[in-house]
Amino acid sequence: MSKSEAFREQIEQGYQFKGDSIVVGAAMYEGQALTGAHVKVPLKTLNRHGLIAGATGTGKTKSLQVLAENLSLNGIPVLLMDLKGDLSGLAQPSPGHPKIDERMGQIGLDFNPDSFPVEILTLSEQGGVKLRATVSEFGPVLLSRILDLSETQQGIVAVIFKYCDDQKLPLLDLKDFKKVLQYATGEGKKEFQEAYGRISTSSTGTILRKVIELEQQGAELFFGEKSFDVNDLTRIDENGRGYVNIIRLTDIQDRPKLFSTFMLSLLAEIYSTFPEQGDSDRPELVLFIDEAHLIFKEASKALLDQIESIVKLIRSKGIGLYFVTQNPTDVPNEVLAQLGLKIQHALRAFTARDRKAIKLTAENYPVSDYYDTKEVLTSLGIGEALVTALDEKGRPTPLAATLMRAPMSRMDVLTDSELKALIKASGLVSKYNETIDRESAYELLNEKIEKAEQEAAKEEAKAPARTTQSRSRGGYKRQNPVVKVLTSATFIRGVLGVLKKVIR
Repeated sequence: MSKSEAFREQIEQGYQFKGDSIVVGAAMYEGQALTGAHVKVPLKTLNRHGLIAGATGTGKTKSLQVLAENLSLNGIPVLLMDLKGDLSGLAQPSPGHPKIDERMGQIGLDFNPDSFPVEILTLSEQGGVKLRATVSEFGPVLLSRILDLSETQQGIVAVIFKYCDDQKLPLLDLKDFKKVLQYATGEGKKEFQEAYGRISTSSTGTILRKVIELEQQGAELFFGEKSFDVNDLTRIDENGRGYVNIIRLTDIQDRPKLFSTFMLSLLAEIYSTFPEQGDSDRPELVLFIDEAHLIFKEASKALLDQIESIVKLIRSKGIGLYFVTQNPTDVPNEVLAQLGLKIQHALRAFTARDRKAIKLTAENYPVSDYYDTKEVLTSLGIGEALVTALDEKGRPTPLAATLMRAPMSRMDVLTDSELKALIKASGLVSKYNETIDRESAYELLNEKIEKAEQEAAKEEAKAPARTTQSRSRGGYKRQNPVVKVLTSATFIRGVLGVLKKVIR
């Protein structure tokens, strides 16, 4: 038996599964595709997370697209973070091309152009279903970690939430949170101190500054109502296909704090909402995070710890989490160690640092008797990748240089008219796109101010005229301290919307 035949046999045996699987391409040996030697990913282990990595222009997005298409065909909903704006083409069939036919012939698969049910979501002013959540749903623990607060400051945030619960003050958006925060060290200082202990004005000032920093990255479009129900991510269309939910993030690439805030809150909400699935034959939902380095960029230690914890725990809910980035070193080692499927496109070695990164990357893959992994990493062509998955027993499959299959849908963005038509046909736009600003902590505290002012006016009217005249001569006009604090410039209206709850 030749070495090529031995390699084919290893691939055919190593990628033979009992349950359903997705074919991602055909194994390659010495640069040539072995037609019919299909490299597969079993549905059963897709909740073990994964990584799609490679240099710019090597085919990462197309590999993501292929996985999303085949998950949808198998009735598994998908959520895609689209930071570059090039995934909307999933809603339209591929126009086809001779090169696609040639590639699919080499792989040994028929090419059938197809479109998929797509829902466009947004965090900004762009068209699509608006994603929001209230501050209360976000919770004190997660909010503190996003703001990177000290232990003392976290305690103050917890007190603010407790006060609002006790006083029945809805904490919906950041304007509510800021108002209560300021009240705690103003007229409400005595009230807070008696019930919850002393609150430092320097600590509340630091928290306020960090909230304003978050606002400056666009959080006013993130916190508020109506909150998005994550169960709407798991819809199946009338043909039994899972919805491909695409979050358009093209206008927040330069706001990593907002992006990481959204991602962590979404994962926390999914974790707290979805039931335990156990050892299922297929995932409930699969998330793909494109340009994943933005999550970890400038992230605090507390935030990284939170992400690591969620990655470890969320798979028990039937959720698969896939990071798409240029280099595996963009993902912290603690997270990287949790990833089962790896699709590694070509890396480029232009500097000593690049060569070191390639060496480290090669060490993350199973040893192969047929490849020099470091060499293959720099010689892969466009649409080729090193692939290893987990089999149905959780063992790594043989490492295979793979000619990746072409997407069935359009490998380009929708036109403006196509995008508008898609959004108009959405069943969720009318459900979530109405902005609601109901009575909350901001308005209720304003009422409290007004009542205090009226009481003060009544008391002053009862006072002897002599006292009033004396005050007038002294140039002193009494202002109720509640009014003074709660009408200050720091109480400008803060924000709107994002997603839900917390990790207890």
